[in-house]
Amino acid sequence: MEQITLAAVRDTPLSVDEVLAAVTDPRAGGTAVFIGTVRDHDHGRDVTALSYSAHPSVEAQLRAVMEKVLTDTSVPGRPVVRMAATHRVGDLEIGDIAVVVAASAEHREEAFAACRQLIDDLKAQVPIWKNQAFEDGGAEWVGSP
Repeated sequence: MEQITLAAVRDTPLSVDEVLAAVTDPRAGGTAVFIGTVRDHDHGRDVTALSYSAHPSVEAQLRAVMEKVLTDTSVPGRPVVRMAATHRVGDLEIGDIAVVVAASAEHREEAFAACRQLIDDLKAQVPIWKNQAFEDGGAEWVGSP
């Protein structure tokens, strides 16, 4: 059975229910979900608009990150059962969901560890870039090379 059940980048609103359903499995005793939302500030500056862009290889890169997390967090006898992740691109508003990741495992320890590693590695390695506009008229790219 496939452990990576959803790896998608979309320009439409994300569904927490979809991601949760993708990791549901009768073998799992624990499920961890992380939801990242657009906040109204960053580094002491008021954010007024935000847009995400992604490289064309983004979904393949997301899947590669997820595969690495599976091998890094699996514990013999108590493996991660399923993982799912979605990220939004395009223009988002304050409060919109930007990313949802989830992991299910036989036990909570592995579910928490996999979910945390997945969001951390996604932010660090998947080619998604954020452009923020600030109330003071400035703008900033985050995550771009």
